[in-house]
Amino acid sequence: MNSSLDFPSPSGIASIRLYIQQSWHTLTRSHKHLFASAIDPKFPHRQNHPLPVYLSAKADRPRIEQILQRTLTPSEWDKIELRILPESVAQIEEPGLLYLPHPYVVPGGRFNEMYGWDNYFIQLGLWRDGERSLAQNLTDNLLYEIQHYGKILNANRTYYLQRSQPPLLTQMILATYERSQDRTWLASTVSCIEKLYQDWISPPHLHEPTGLSRYFELGEGPAPEAISDERDEQGRTHYDRAIEYYQTHEVTAYDVRQFYDRDRHCLTPLFYKGDRTMRESGFDPSERFGPFNVDIVHYLPVCLNVLLQQMEEQTAQIYQILDQPEIAQTWINRAIQRTQRINEYCWDEQAGLYFDYNFQTQQRRSYEFATTFYPLWAGIASATQAQRLVENLPKFEAPGGLLTSTHVSGNQWDAPFGWAPLHHIAVAGLRRYGYYAAANRLACKFISLVAQEFERWGCIVEKYDVVRCTSQVSDEIEFGYSSNEIGFGWTNGVWLELLETLT
Repeated sequence: MNSSLDFPSPSGIASIRLYIQQSWHTLTRSHKHLFASAIDPKFPHRQNHPLPVYLSAKADRPRIEQILQRTLTPSEWDKIELRILPESVAQIEEPGLLYLPHPYVVPGGRFNEMYGWDNYFIQLGLWRDGERSLAQNLTDNLLYEIQHYGKILNANRTYYLQRSQPPLLTQMILATYERSQDRTWLASTVSCIEKLYQDWISPPHLHEPTGLSRYFELGEGPAPEAISDERDEQGRTHYDRAIEYYQTHEVTAYDVRQFYDRDRHCLTPLFYKGDRTMRESGFDPSERFGPFNVDIVHYLPVCLNVLLQQMEEQTAQIYQILDQPEIAQTWINRAIQRTQRINEYCWDEQAGLYFDYNFQTQQRRSYEFATTFYPLWAGIASATQAQRLVENLPKFEAPGGLLTSTHVSGNQWDAPFGWAPLHHIAVAGLRRYGYYAAANRLACKFISLVAQEFERWGCIVEKYDVVRCTSQVSDEIEFGYSSNEIGFGWTNGVWLELLETLT
Protein backbone atom coordinates (compact mmCIF):
# COMPACT_ATOMS: atom_id res chain seq x y z
CA MET A 1 0.00 0.00 0.00
CA ASN A 2 1.20 3.47 -0.86
CA SER A 3 1.94 5.95 1.92
CA SER A 4 1.98 8.78 -0.60
CA LEU A 5 -0.38 9.07 -3.52
CA ASP A 6 0.01 10.40 -7.02
CA PHE A 7 -2.71 12.63 -8.40
CA PRO A 8 -4.41 10.80 -11.29
CA SER A 9 -3.34 11.52 -14.85
CA PRO A 10 -5.78 13.06 -17.35
CA SER A 11 -6.36 9.61 -18.83
CA GLY A 12 -6.93 8.18 -15.35
CA ILE A 13 -9.47 10.89 -14.60
CA ALA A 14 -11.19 10.22 -17.92
CA SER A 15 -11.48 6.51 -17.10
CA ILE A 16 -13.07 7.20 -13.73
CA ARG A 17 -15.45 9.78 -15.19
CA LEU A 18 -16.61 7.24 -17.77
CA TYR A 19 -17.09 4.62 -15.03
CA ILE A 20 -19.18 7.07 -12.98
CA GLN A 21 -21.29 8.12 -15.98
CA GLN A 22 -22.04 4.47 -16.68
CA SER A 23 -22.62 3.76 -12.97
CA TRP A 24 -25.48 6.25 -12.76
CA HIS A 25 -27.43 4.10 -15.21
CA THR A 26 -26.31 0.81 -13.65
CA LEU A 27 -27.48 2.06 -10.24
CA THR A 28 -30.73 3.65 -11.46
CA ARG A 29 -34.01 1.96 -10.53
CA SER A 30 -37.27 2.94 -12.24
CA HIS A 31 -40.64 1.33 -12.92
CA LYS A 32 -39.09 -0.91 -15.54
CA HIS A 33 -36.63 -2.15 -12.88
CA LEU A 34 -39.33 -2.78 -10.27
CA PHE A 35 -38.82 -6.53 -10.10
CA ALA A 36 -35.05 -6.07 -9.66
CA SER A 37 -35.72 -3.34 -7.06
CA ALA A 38 -38.09 -5.53 -5.10
CA ILE A 39 -35.31 -8.09 -4.58
CA ASP A 40 -33.63 -7.31 -1.27
CA PRO A 41 -30.05 -8.65 -0.94
CA LYS A 42 -30.40 -8.29 2.82
CA PHE A 43 -33.29 -10.80 2.97
CA PRO A 44 -33.47 -14.20 1.24
CA HIS A 45 -36.18 -14.37 -1.43
CA ARG A 46 -38.55 -17.33 -1.21
CA GLN A 47 -38.62 -19.15 -4.55
CA ASN A 48 -41.95 -19.12 -6.44
CA HIS A 49 -43.27 -16.50 -4.03
CA PRO A 50 -44.30 -13.04 -5.30
CA LEU A 51 -42.23 -10.09 -4.13
CA PRO A 52 -44.36 -7.60 -2.17
CA VAL A 53 -44.35 -3.94 -3.22
CA TYR A 54 -46.21 -1.70 -0.81
CA LEU A 55 -48.28 1.40 -1.58
CA SER A 56 -49.50 3.94 0.94
CA ALA A 57 -53.24 4.15 1.52
CA LYS A 58 -53.10 7.60 -0.15
CA ALA A 59 -51.69 6.20 -3.40
CA ASP A 60 -53.81 5.83 -6.55
CA ARG A 61 -53.55 2.05 -6.82
CA PRO A 62 -55.48 1.55 -10.08
CA ARG A 63 -53.34 4.16 -11.85
CA ILE A 64 -50.09 2.68 -10.50
CA GLU A 65 -51.19 -0.81 -11.56
CA GLN A 66 -51.83 0.43 -15.09
CA ILE A 67 -48.43 2.09 -15.30
CA LEU A 68 -46.62 -0.99 -14.02
CA GLN A 69 -48.52 -3.42 -16.26
CA ARG A 70 -47.56 -1.33 -19.27
CA THR A 71 -43.95 -1.13 -18.15
CA LEU A 72 -43.10 -4.60 -16.83
CA THR A 73 -43.02 -7.81 -18.83
CA PRO A 74 -45.92 -10.24 -18.09
CA SER A 75 -43.43 -12.56 -16.39
CA GLU A 76 -42.15 -9.77 -14.11
CA TRP A 77 -45.67 -8.53 -13.34
CA ASP A 78 -46.66 -12.05 -12.21
CA LYS A 79 -43.76 -12.04 -9.74
CA ILE A 80 -44.84 -8.75 -8.10
CA GLU A 81 -47.64 -8.35 -5.59
CA LEU A 82 -48.90 -4.85 -4.86
CA ARG A 83 -50.13 -4.40 -1.30
CA ILE A 84 -51.56 -1.45 0.61
CA LEU A 85 -49.66 -0.63 3.80
CA PRO A 86 -51.66 -1.42 6.95
CA GLU A 87 -52.25 1.35 9.47
CA SER A 88 -49.66 -0.02 11.87
CA VAL A 89 -46.10 -1.07 11.07
CA ALA A 90 -46.62 -4.01 13.44
CA GLN A 91 -49.28 -5.38 11.06
CA ILE A 92 -46.80 -5.77 8.16
CA GLU A 93 -46.34 -9.53 7.86
CA GLU A 94 -43.64 -9.58 5.18
CA PRO A 95 -40.90 -7.01 4.50
CA GLY A 96 -40.99 -5.41 1.09
CA LEU A 97 -40.18 -2.47 -1.15
CA LEU A 98 -42.03 0.83 -0.73
CA TYR A 99 -43.24 2.25 -4.03
CA LEU A 100 -41.71 5.49 -5.33
CA PRO A 101 -43.00 7.24 -8.45
CA HIS A 102 -39.73 8.46 -9.99
CA PRO A 103 -36.42 6.83 -10.97
CA TYR A 104 -33.75 6.90 -8.27
CA VAL A 105 -30.14 5.88 -7.73
CA VAL A 106 -29.25 3.10 -5.30
CA PRO A 107 -25.85 3.14 -3.55
CA GLY A 108 -24.82 -0.30 -4.85
CA GLY A 109 -24.02 -3.78 -3.55
CA ARG A 110 -26.29 -4.90 -0.71
CA PHE A 111 -28.02 -1.51 -0.82
CA ASN A 112 -30.61 -2.02 -3.56
CA GLU A 113 -33.01 0.76 -2.52
CA MET A 114 -33.06 4.57 -2.25
CA TYR A 115 -31.34 5.91 0.88
CA GLY A 116 -32.16 9.13 2.68
CA TRP A 117 -28.94 11.09 3.11
CA ASP A 118 -27.08 9.30 0.30
CA ASN A 119 -29.33 11.17 -2.13
CA TYR A 120 -27.76 14.54 -1.41
CA PHE A 121 -24.22 13.36 -2.22
CA ILE A 122 -25.39 11.34 -5.23
CA GLN A 123 -27.23 14.40 -6.53
CA LEU A 124 -24.00 16.43 -6.42
CA GLY A 125 -22.54 14.04 -8.97
CA LEU A 126 -25.68 13.91 -11.10
CA TRP A 127 -25.65 17.70 -11.45
CA ARG A 128 -21.96 17.58 -12.40
CA ASP A 129 -22.64 14.92 -15.03
CA GLY A 130 -25.60 16.76 -16.54
CA GLU A 131 -28.15 14.19 -15.33
CA ARG A 132 -30.65 16.93 -14.51
CA SER A 133 -33.85 14.93 -14.80
CA LEU A 134 -32.56 12.11 -12.59
CA ALA A 135 -31.19 14.63 -10.07
CA GLN A 136 -34.60 16.30 -9.74
CA ASN A 137 -36.25 12.89 -9.44
CA LEU A 138 -34.28 12.26 -6.25
CA THR A 139 -35.71 15.42 -4.69
CA ASP A 140 -39.25 14.59 -5.84
CA ASN A 141 -39.03 11.07 -4.41
CA LEU A 142 -38.03 12.44 -1.00
CA LEU A 143 -41.03 14.77 -1.10
CA TYR A 144 -43.22 11.78 -2.00
CA GLU A 145 -41.85 9.85 0.98
CA ILE A 146 -42.86 12.65 3.33
CA GLN A 147 -46.34 12.85 1.79
CA HIS A 148 -47.00 9.10 1.72
CA TYR A 149 -44.78 7.54 4.40
CA GLY A 150 -44.59 10.40 6.90
CA LYS A 151 -40.87 11.17 6.77
CA ILE A 152 -37.72 10.88 4.70
CA LEU A 153 -36.91 7.24 5.27
CA ASN A 154 -33.61 5.56 5.98
CA ALA A 155 -34.53 3.72 2.76
CA ASN A 156 -37.68 2.63 0.92
CA ARG A 157 -38.21 -0.76 2.57
CA THR A 158 -40.97 -1.47 5.08
CA TYR A 159 -38.52 -2.17 7.93
CA TYR A 160 -37.30 1.44 7.64
CA LEU A 161 -40.74 3.04 8.10
CA GLN A 162 -39.93 4.13 11.66
CA ARG A 163 -36.45 5.45 10.91
CA SER A 164 -35.34 8.63 9.16
CA GLN A 165 -31.83 9.82 8.26
CA PRO A 166 -29.82 13.09 8.44
CA PRO A 167 -32.03 15.86 6.96
CA LEU A 168 -30.58 17.36 3.76
CA LEU A 169 -33.85 18.03 1.93
CA THR A 170 -33.75 21.83 1.73
CA GLN A 171 -30.29 21.79 0.19
CA MET A 172 -31.60 19.47 -2.52
CA ILE A 173 -34.71 21.59 -3.06
CA LEU A 174 -32.68 24.77 -3.51
CA ALA A 175 -30.24 23.02 -5.86
CA THR A 176 -33.18 21.80 -7.94
CA TYR A 177 -34.85 25.22 -7.98
CA GLU A 178 -31.60 26.93 -8.93
CA ARG A 179 -31.63 24.95 -12.17
CA SER A 180 -35.37 24.93 -12.92
CA GLN A 181 -36.45 28.36 -11.61
CA ASP A 182 -39.91 26.77 -11.17
CA ARG A 183 -41.57 28.84 -8.45
CA THR A 184 -44.78 26.78 -8.59
CA TRP A 185 -42.80 23.62 -7.88
CA LEU A 186 -40.85 25.40 -5.14
CA ALA A 187 -44.07 26.53 -3.47
CA SER A 188 -45.33 22.93 -3.55
CA THR A 189 -42.40 21.80 -1.40
CA VAL A 190 -43.02 23.96 1.66
CA SER A 191 -45.70 21.74 3.24
CA CYS A 192 -43.26 18.81 3.13
CA ILE A 193 -40.47 20.95 4.59
CA GLU A 194 -42.74 22.03 7.43
CA LYS A 195 -43.81 18.44 8.13
CA LEU A 196 -40.26 17.10 8.12
CA TYR A 197 -39.05 19.94 10.33
CA GLN A 198 -41.84 19.42 12.86
CA ASP A 199 -40.83 15.78 13.21
CA TRP A 200 -37.28 16.81 14.15
CA ILE A 201 -38.31 19.54 16.60
CA SER A 202 -40.99 17.51 18.41
CA PRO A 203 -40.50 14.86 21.11
CA PRO A 204 -38.95 12.31 21.13
CA HIS A 205 -36.49 14.00 18.74
CA LEU A 206 -36.61 17.29 20.64
CA HIS A 207 -34.80 17.73 23.96
CA GLU A 208 -36.92 20.53 25.36
CA PRO A 209 -34.58 21.92 28.09
CA THR A 210 -31.86 22.76 25.53
CA GLY A 211 -34.04 23.30 22.46
CA LEU A 212 -31.72 21.00 20.48
CA SER A 213 -32.63 17.74 18.78
CA ARG A 214 -31.42 14.16 18.84
CA TYR A 215 -31.73 11.09 16.69
CA PHE A 216 -34.38 8.68 17.99
CA GLU A 217 -35.80 5.77 16.04
CA LEU A 218 -39.40 4.85 16.83
CA GLY A 219 -39.14 1.08 16.37
CA GLU A 220 -38.48 -1.51 19.07
CA GLY A 221 -36.37 -4.66 19.22
CA PRO A 222 -33.56 -5.82 16.92
CA ALA A 223 -33.22 -4.17 13.51
CA PRO A 224 -34.53 -6.80 11.03
CA GLU A 225 -31.80 -6.17 8.46
CA ALA A 226 -29.12 -6.74 11.12
CA ILE A 227 -30.61 -10.09 12.15
CA SER A 228 -30.99 -11.21 8.54
CA ASP A 229 -27.77 -9.95 6.98
CA GLU A 230 -25.10 -8.65 9.33
CA ARG A 231 -23.46 -11.96 10.25
CA ASP A 232 -19.79 -12.84 10.48
CA GLU A 233 -18.05 -15.99 9.25
CA GLN A 234 -19.15 -17.86 12.40
CA GLY A 235 -22.78 -16.88 11.76
CA ARG A 236 -22.90 -14.47 14.70
CA THR A 237 -25.10 -11.41 14.37
CA HIS A 238 -24.09 -7.89 15.36
CA TYR A 239 -26.08 -8.48 18.57
CA ASP A 240 -24.28 -11.75 19.36
CA ARG A 241 -20.95 -9.94 19.07
CA ALA A 242 -22.24 -7.10 21.27
CA ILE A 243 -23.13 -9.58 24.04
CA GLU A 244 -19.67 -11.15 23.81
CA TYR A 245 -18.09 -7.70 23.97
CA TYR A 246 -19.99 -6.78 27.15
CA GLN A 247 -18.99 -10.11 28.72
CA THR A 248 -15.28 -9.55 28.07
CA HIS A 249 -14.76 -5.76 28.19
CA GLU A 250 -15.10 -3.10 30.84
CA VAL A 251 -17.22 -0.21 29.56
CA THR A 252 -16.66 3.24 31.05
CA ALA A 253 -18.31 5.43 28.39
CA TYR A 254 -21.78 4.84 29.82
CA ASP A 255 -23.67 2.86 32.46
CA VAL A 256 -23.61 -0.52 30.75
CA ARG A 257 -26.54 -1.74 32.89
CA GLN A 258 -28.83 0.38 30.73
CA PHE A 259 -27.92 -1.71 27.68
CA TYR A 260 -26.83 -5.14 28.91
CA ASP A 261 -28.43 -7.37 31.53
CA ARG A 262 -25.43 -9.24 32.95
CA ASP A 263 -27.54 -11.62 35.07
CA ARG A 264 -29.61 -12.77 32.09
CA HIS A 265 -26.77 -12.42 29.54
CA CYS A 266 -28.96 -10.44 27.17
CA LEU A 267 -29.28 -7.00 25.64
CA THR A 268 -31.92 -4.68 27.06
CA PRO A 269 -34.74 -3.00 25.10
CA LEU A 270 -32.77 0.27 25.36
CA PHE A 271 -29.82 -1.35 23.57
CA TYR A 272 -32.05 -2.12 20.59
CA LYS A 273 -33.49 1.38 20.70
CA GLY A 274 -29.96 2.81 20.70
CA ASP A 275 -28.89 0.43 17.92
CA ARG A 276 -31.80 1.48 15.71
CA THR A 277 -31.16 5.13 16.53
CA MET A 278 -27.47 5.01 15.56
CA ARG A 279 -28.65 3.65 12.20
CA GLU A 280 -30.93 6.68 11.85
CA SER A 281 -27.86 8.89 12.35
CA GLY A 282 -26.17 7.32 9.31
CA PHE A 283 -23.03 6.59 11.36
CA ASP A 284 -23.54 2.90 11.95
CA PRO A 285 -21.56 1.98 13.95
CA SER A 286 -18.66 3.70 15.73
CA GLU A 287 -17.74 4.38 19.35
CA ARG A 288 -18.63 8.05 19.10
CA PHE A 289 -21.44 7.51 21.63
CA GLY A 290 -19.67 4.68 23.44
CA PRO A 291 -19.43 1.05 22.33
CA PHE A 292 -21.87 0.29 19.48
CA ASN A 293 -23.07 3.94 19.59
CA VAL A 294 -26.10 2.84 21.62
CA ASP A 295 -25.86 5.73 24.09
CA ILE A 296 -26.78 8.02 21.17
CA VAL A 297 -30.30 8.27 22.62
CA HIS A 298 -28.86 10.52 25.36
CA TYR A 299 -26.92 12.84 23.04
CA LEU A 300 -27.58 16.03 21.10
CA PRO A 301 -25.30 15.48 18.09
CA VAL A 302 -23.52 18.43 16.58
CA CYS A 303 -24.09 17.05 13.05
CA LEU A 304 -27.89 16.78 13.33
CA ASN A 305 -28.30 20.22 14.86
CA VAL A 306 -26.08 21.83 12.24
CA LEU A 307 -28.21 20.21 9.53
CA LEU A 308 -31.35 21.54 11.23
CA GLN A 309 -29.77 25.01 11.43
CA GLN A 310 -29.11 24.79 7.70
CA MET A 311 -32.68 23.65 7.15
CA GLU A 312 -33.95 26.69 9.04
CA GLU A 313 -31.71 29.06 7.10
CA GLN A 314 -32.54 27.50 3.74
CA THR A 315 -36.27 27.42 4.43
CA ALA A 316 -36.01 31.16 5.09
CA GLN A 317 -34.39 31.50 1.64
CA ILE A 318 -37.24 29.55 0.08
CA TYR A 319 -39.87 31.79 1.69
CA GLN A 320 -37.93 34.86 0.55
CA ILE A 321 -37.97 33.58 -3.03
CA LEU A 322 -41.72 33.06 -2.63
CA ASP A 323 -42.13 36.68 -1.46
CA GLN A 324 -43.17 35.79 2.10
CA PRO A 325 -40.70 37.85 4.16
CA GLU A 326 -42.54 37.55 7.49
CA ILE A 327 -42.49 33.75 7.43
CA ALA A 328 -38.87 33.90 6.25
CA GLN A 329 -37.97 36.01 9.29
CA THR A 330 -39.45 33.37 11.61
CA TRP A 331 -37.12 30.79 10.10
CA ILE A 332 -34.15 33.17 10.28
CA ASN A 333 -34.83 33.64 13.99
CA ARG A 334 -34.92 29.88 14.49
CA ALA A 335 -31.57 29.52 12.73
CA ILE A 336 -29.99 32.27 14.86
CA GLN A 337 -31.26 30.66 18.04
CA ARG A 338 -30.03 27.19 17.06
CA THR A 339 -26.60 28.59 16.14
CA GLN A 340 -26.31 30.07 19.62
CA ARG A 341 -27.35 26.78 21.23
CA ILE A 342 -24.93 24.70 19.15
CA ASN A 343 -22.07 26.96 20.19
CA GLU A 344 -23.22 26.93 23.81
CA TYR A 345 -23.62 23.17 24.20
CA CYS A 346 -21.30 21.65 21.56
CA TRP A 347 -18.28 23.95 21.26
CA ASP A 348 -15.41 23.00 23.55
CA GLU A 349 -13.14 25.99 23.97
CA GLN A 350 -10.34 24.06 25.64
CA ALA A 351 -10.18 21.37 22.93
CA GLY A 352 -10.92 23.72 20.03
CA LEU A 353 -13.43 21.22 18.66
CA TYR A 354 -17.18 20.68 18.46
CA PHE A 355 -18.37 17.67 20.45
CA ASP A 356 -21.73 15.98 21.02
CA TYR A 357 -23.59 16.97 24.20
CA ASN A 358 -24.88 14.34 26.63
CA PHE A 359 -28.01 15.79 28.21
CA GLN A 360 -28.13 12.96 30.77
CA THR A 361 -24.69 13.79 32.23
CA GLN A 362 -24.84 17.45 31.06
CA GLN A 363 -21.37 17.09 29.59
CA ARG A 364 -19.78 17.05 26.16
CA ARG A 365 -18.20 13.74 25.14
CA SER A 366 -14.65 14.54 24.11
CA TYR A 367 -14.61 12.04 21.26
CA GLU A 368 -12.76 13.51 18.29
CA PHE A 369 -14.98 12.92 15.25
CA ALA A 370 -15.03 14.49 11.79
CA THR A 371 -18.51 15.92 12.38
CA THR A 372 -16.60 18.68 14.18
CA PHE A 373 -16.25 20.28 10.71
CA TYR A 374 -20.03 20.54 10.09
CA PRO A 375 -20.22 24.05 11.62
CA LEU A 376 -17.62 25.24 9.10
CA TRP A 377 -19.73 23.84 6.29
CA ALA A 378 -22.79 25.68 7.60
CA GLY A 379 -20.87 28.88 8.33
CA ILE A 380 -21.90 29.04 11.98
CA ALA A 381 -18.41 29.00 13.51
CA SER A 382 -16.67 32.26 14.29
CA ALA A 383 -13.37 33.09 12.59
CA THR A 384 -11.59 32.20 15.84
CA GLN A 385 -13.39 28.88 16.14
CA ALA A 386 -12.58 28.10 12.52
CA GLN A 387 -8.91 28.77 13.16
CA ARG A 388 -8.95 26.44 16.18
CA LEU A 389 -10.57 23.72 14.07
CA VAL A 390 -7.95 24.11 11.36
CA GLU A 391 -5.21 23.90 13.98
CA ASN A 392 -6.72 20.54 14.95
CA LEU A 393 -6.93 19.30 11.35
CA PRO A 394 -3.63 17.32 11.68
CA LYS A 395 -5.42 15.02 14.12
CA PHE A 396 -7.75 13.94 11.32
CA GLU A 397 -5.57 14.25 8.24
CA ALA A 398 -4.04 11.03 6.93
CA PRO A 399 -2.14 10.08 3.75
CA GLY A 400 -5.39 9.23 1.97
CA GLY A 401 -7.60 12.02 3.27
CA LEU A 402 -9.76 12.66 6.33
CA LEU A 403 -10.07 10.17 9.19
CA THR A 404 -13.62 9.70 10.42
CA SER A 405 -12.37 9.81 14.00
CA THR A 406 -9.05 9.65 15.81
CA HIS A 407 -9.95 6.36 17.53
CA VAL A 408 -9.51 2.80 16.20
CA SER A 409 -12.44 0.71 17.45
CA GLY A 410 -13.06 -2.00 14.86
CA ASN A 411 -16.10 -0.04 13.62
CA GLN A 412 -16.38 1.27 10.08
CA TRP A 413 -17.21 4.85 11.16
CA ASP A 414 -13.96 5.28 13.08
CA ALA A 415 -10.24 5.35 12.27
CA PRO A 416 -8.58 4.29 10.04
CA PHE A 417 -11.52 4.70 7.66
CA GLY A 418 -12.50 7.67 5.53
CA TRP A 419 -15.85 8.31 3.86
CA ALA A 420 -16.85 10.49 0.91
CA PRO A 421 -19.60 12.54 2.66
CA LEU A 422 -17.28 13.72 5.43
CA HIS A 423 -14.65 14.71 2.87
CA HIS A 424 -17.18 16.85 1.02
CA ILE A 425 -18.37 18.57 4.19
CA ALA A 426 -14.88 19.23 5.57
CA VAL A 427 -13.44 20.45 2.26
CA ALA A 428 -16.40 22.75 1.58
CA GLY A 429 -16.23 24.05 5.15
CA LEU A 430 -12.53 24.83 4.93
CA ARG A 431 -13.08 26.66 1.64
CA ARG A 432 -15.93 28.67 3.14
CA TYR A 433 -13.54 30.14 5.71
CA GLY A 434 -10.74 30.74 3.24
CA TYR A 435 -8.50 27.78 4.11
CA TYR A 436 -7.99 26.89 0.46
CA ALA A 437 -4.62 25.16 0.82
CA ALA A 438 -5.95 22.74 3.45
CA ALA A 439 -9.14 22.15 1.46
CA ASN A 440 -7.27 21.43 -1.75
CA ARG A 441 -4.80 19.17 0.02
CA LEU A 442 -7.58 17.04 1.53
CA ALA A 443 -9.48 16.95 -1.76
CA CYS A 444 -6.36 15.89 -3.69
CA LYS A 445 -5.61 13.10 -1.22
CA PHE A 446 -9.07 11.57 -1.43
CA ILE A 447 -9.33 12.03 -5.21
CA SER A 448 -5.97 10.28 -5.54
CA LEU A 449 -6.85 7.43 -3.18
CA VAL A 450 -10.09 6.65 -5.02
CA ALA A 451 -8.22 6.83 -8.34
CA GLN A 452 -5.43 4.54 -7.12
CA GLU A 453 -7.90 1.90 -5.94
CA PHE A 454 -9.97 2.27 -9.12
CA GLU A 455 -6.88 1.57 -11.20
CA ARG A 456 -6.10 -1.43 -9.00
CA TRP A 457 -9.56 -3.00 -8.81
CA GLY A 458 -11.63 -1.36 -11.56
CA CYS A 459 -14.39 -0.09 -9.27
CA ILE A 460 -15.36 2.60 -6.76
CA VAL A 461 -16.41 1.52 -3.29
CA GLU A 462 -18.18 2.73 -0.17
CA LYS A 463 -15.27 3.40 2.21
CA TYR A 464 -11.48 3.49 2.32
CA ASP A 465 -8.65 3.01 4.80
CA VAL A 466 -7.06 6.46 4.54
CA VAL A 467 -4.03 5.46 6.65
CA ARG A 468 -2.93 2.42 4.65
CA CYS A 469 -4.43 3.90 1.45
CA THR A 470 -6.45 0.87 0.44
CA SER A 471 -10.03 -0.19 -0.20
CA GLN A 472 -9.39 -3.68 1.19
CA VAL A 473 -10.89 -3.04 4.61
CA SER A 474 -13.05 -6.04 5.52
CA ASP A 475 -10.46 -7.68 7.79
CA GLU A 476 -10.25 -4.48 9.85
CA ILE A 477 -13.99 -4.28 10.63
CA GLU A 478 -15.29 -6.21 13.65
CA PHE A 479 -18.80 -4.84 14.15
CA GLY A 480 -21.77 -4.16 11.87
CA TYR A 481 -21.23 -5.42 8.32
CA SER A 482 -17.65 -5.84 7.15
CA SER A 483 -18.15 -5.76 3.37
CA ASN A 484 -17.03 -2.83 1.21
CA GLU A 485 -19.86 -2.32 -1.25
CA ILE A 486 -19.18 -1.64 -4.92
CA GLY A 487 -20.95 1.12 -6.85
CA PHE A 488 -20.80 3.42 -5.09
CA GLY A 489 -23.34 6.20 -5.24
CA TRP A 490 -22.08 8.80 -2.80
CA THR A 491 -18.40 8.16 -3.48
CA ASN A 492 -19.09 8.76 -7.18
CA GLY A 493 -20.89 12.03 -6.45
CA VAL A 494 -18.37 13.41 -3.99
CA TRP A 495 -15.37 12.41 -6.15
CA LEU A 496 -16.80 14.42 -9.05
CA GLU A 497 -17.64 17.36 -6.78
CA LEU A 498 -14.15 17.44 -5.23
CA LEU A 499 -12.55 17.24 -8.65
CA GLU A 500 -14.70 20.01 -10.17
CA THR A 501 -14.27 22.37 -7.21
CA LEU A 502 -10.51 21.85 -6.89
CA THR A 503 -8.85 25.27 -7.07
